[in-house]
Amino acid sequence: MKLALPTNPSLRRFIGDTLYETFEHLIMLILTIIIVVLIGFATYHLVLVTFGLILAGELDPANPNVYPGIFGLFFTVLIGLEFKRSFLIVSATQTSIVRIRSIILIGMLATLRKFIVLDLREVNVLEMLAVAAAILALGIVYWLVRDQENRTKPLVVPTILGPDA
Repeated sequence: MKLALPTNPSLRRFIGDTLYETFEHLIMLILTIIIVVLIGFATYHLVLVTFGLILAGELDPANPNVYPGIFGLFFTVLIGLEFKRSFLIVSATQTSIVRIRSIILIGMLATLRKFIVLDLREVNVLEMLAVAAAILALGIVYWLVRDQENRTKPLVVPTILGPDA
């Protein structure tokens, strides 16, 4: 089903060629708003916790109980920012799919966050092995797809003598 396309470029950005593409853009807009709110709350919470620890004098580099929680909050904000970035890429390029590299990177960040917040005194060896294997597998997949769009473009080899030689 084709829609009459608007001529206004700012409005055209949110309306696709089909009804389904318009639906996708609307959902991406809603998800973007939600993720921005979540990033804002997570950052606010991170700042409150960090300043609370500083004011209470509990932010001790030698205390291993404090830093995993702070870094867990930090990675939560980073994961949210990466989600937002992947939404912006989809919106800017007007493609209908989130790129696989962004999804793999978000998975790597989430798995790394899990690895950081693990309590090493209470962790099961098999759980540690599973998290390490997940990070390794995601890293291998990311390495395999890192140049995916570069492989589809034709290779242009510059010449020293110039185009007229």
